[in-house]
Amino acid sequence: MRISQLEGQAVALWGWGREGRSAYRAIRAALPAQPLTLFCGAHEVAEAQALDDAQLSIETEADAAALSRFAVVVKSPGISPNRPEALAAAQAGTHFVGGTALWFGAHAQPGGIVPGAVCVTGTKGKSTTTALLAHLLRAGGHRTALAGNIGLPLLELLEPVPPPQYWAIELSSYQTREVARSGVRPQLALVLNLFPEHLDWHGGEAQYIADKLSLVTEAAPRIALLNAEDPRLVALAPSLAASEVRWFNHAEGWHLRGDVVHRGEVAVFDTARVPLPGRHNRGNLCAVLAAIEALGLDAAALASAALTFQPLPNRLQTMGVRDGIRYVNDSISTTPHATLAALACFPGQRVAVLVGGHDRGVDWHDFAEHMAGDAQAPVEIVTMGANGPRIHELLLASAQAGRFGLHAAADLPQAVALAQVALGDAGGVVLLSPGAPSFGAYADYVARGRHFASLAGFDPEAISAIPGLGVA
Repeated sequence: MRISQLEGQAVALWGWGREGRSAYRAIRAALPAQPLTLFCGAHEVAEAQALDDAQLSIETEADAAALSRFAVVVKSPGISPNRPEALAAAQAGTHFVGGTALWFGAHAQPGGIVPGAVCVTGTKGKSTTTALLAHLLRAGGHRTALAGNIGLPLLELLEPVPPPQYWAIELSSYQTREVARSGVRPQLALVLNLFPEHLDWHGGEAQYIADKLSLVTEAAPRIALLNAEDPRLVALAPSLAASEVRWFNHAEGWHLRGDVVHRGEVAVFDTARVPLPGRHNRGNLCAVLAAIEALGLDAAALASAALTFQPLPNRLQTMGVRDGIRYVNDSISTTPHATLAALACFPGQRVAVLVGGHDRGVDWHDFAEHMAGDAQAPVEIVTMGANGPRIHELLLASAQAGRFGLHAAADLPQAVALAQVALGDAGGVVLLSPGAPSFGAYADYVARGRHFASLAGFDPEAISAIPGLGVA
């Protein structure tokens, strides 16, 4: 769907976060006289009223009856389409669309392809991978946009002048289905990995996987680039007849041996000095190089540009040292698998890890089993948040057996204090890697990371800026 197709229809916006505000600006710029209704929280009404838009009506109750009054509802990605009121309105004929789909609709060329659009998704590592892709393309002299779920809604880059050659677009599982339903095809879609996440939003693990994979199963990109080490993706490949399937982490293509990136049998680049913490992040460099090669560029010539990449905030971000304790902010960690990957980055070090947050039903048994048998288990695990008690119960037997210290915290400030006490004068690492979303206690993972920085004695502003967003 294109924004121009909204003209003359009954249209509502649902959500007034950054995505919602971007959608409003894009629609209003294209259709200045189009009547719009905004469904937002009571605390957001004053901000919307300050727009002084005579064609904008504001409501705070987005129930099924209210939503059903509209032909089209432009929905923010954080609002699940599986909510009862959304399902009821959809059944009554309301069409739900997001900003991502509107952007793709505006950029489709004959045949439905968006040239230069590289969409990156996956449960873990997609933000860093997308930013690294943009960094290497720019290092090669290619004008590139970095946008999407990483922190800049696509609709804020609707018509940049001059247009970029390439679009490095991060898509969350909330947005992949939007691309699939837009009828538009990315030039390349990259899927990194799959672990259970956002189960409450999607309505279960099977639907999460289906929504995530719709970027390649339904959107039919010209090229589907997949992780050869993920068995789900390997099994999926034969069904992707509409796309050219390529691989990374495959012995015949781009893969990692120790710290060295190889292209087949050829050693290309030693990643030892690349500022990417964790082997999983260095492995994602292989995905980026495979994507660049798939675009027809010389990937090997650009590999060394990874040395100047600036790591993203809230992703295994070392904020600094205070009183012998190093504080590492991995607030974006929203699955137990991400927490395990974070812990693997500190072999032989004394680590106190803070885990827990919003409870969306993700299984923590695998995490508990790793902690029970891992010789590199942390010194201390502090549980917190709504799912903290459930995690604590799974870890209790191992803690009582002396594998690690275990404490329960009421909130993040208490969790930091307990971790500091556990490390004591010997020092070590306080690692915030919650393995769970921030909902309830914080607006998002960024707000959680900023609070962690403040509690540790660092400037929240200095640690939270994302480098490279936009077009360059």
